[in-house]
Amino acid sequence: FSGYSDMAMGLGLMMGFRFRKNFDMPYISRSITEFWRRWHISLSVWLRDYLYIPLGGNRVGPTRTYVNLMIVMVLGGLWHGANGTFLAWGIWHGAWLAIERATGWANRTSFIGLVQTLLLVIIGWVAFRAADMTQAMDVYAGMIGLNGFAIPMDIAFQISGESMVMLVIAMLYCAAEPQINRIGKDVYFAPQGGIGVSGTGTLTAATSLLPVAVVSLIAMLAIMKLAEASFSPF
Repeated sequence: FSGYSDMAMGLGLMMGFRFRKNFDMPYISRSITEFWRRWHISLSVWLRDYLYIPLGGNRVGPTRTYVNLMIVMVLGGLWHGANGTFLAWGIWHGAWLAIERATGWANRTSFIGLVQTLLLVIIGWVAFRAADMTQAMDVYAGMIGLNGFAIPMDIAFQISGESMVMLVIAMLYCAAEPQINRIGKDVYFAPQGGIGVSGTGTLTAATSLLPVAVVSLIAMLAIMKLAEASFSPF
């Protein structure tokens, strides 16, 4: 989803349009409140400007603020589809937004906040992705070990050494991406320069070769991986 948004931004820049950044590393969030500042920013801003603020926002007292948060997230869930799973997902996020505002957890910066937020988001994604709540409950049962913790044999046979190496590489890159992003801005982009990216460095013909080479290598590896697969969802 984030990649699709980046491609849309890049295509827009090629035609002279500048679109709002839609994802800002949401999985490093320390709270659900921060998550919604980073995840699907265009939708978050729309919900804030056209639902939350017209309802009174946080200017109508604590209780009404919590109710407004619930209403906005429930409607945000139903916006994805008229299904009980989307309703549950909206209630889940709305409840945690209200809890964080009431407890002050919205401003957490600790590592524990990162782990808890990631867990809460993953729990919510199960309901979001499931066909119905029955299927969602089956997945939740598996997540807490009610179906056992062993990997089914038919799945275990499909796990290869190559796939494990690729998984480790992907995890390491995801963990380092925020730092890589910061270094890239500082080294390769001048202040208020480049393609709308602020930094402290200077992007020249010589220094641009390294990013191009790295991206080209990753693209080639991705294409090779897709080519060898018998099925690709995209």
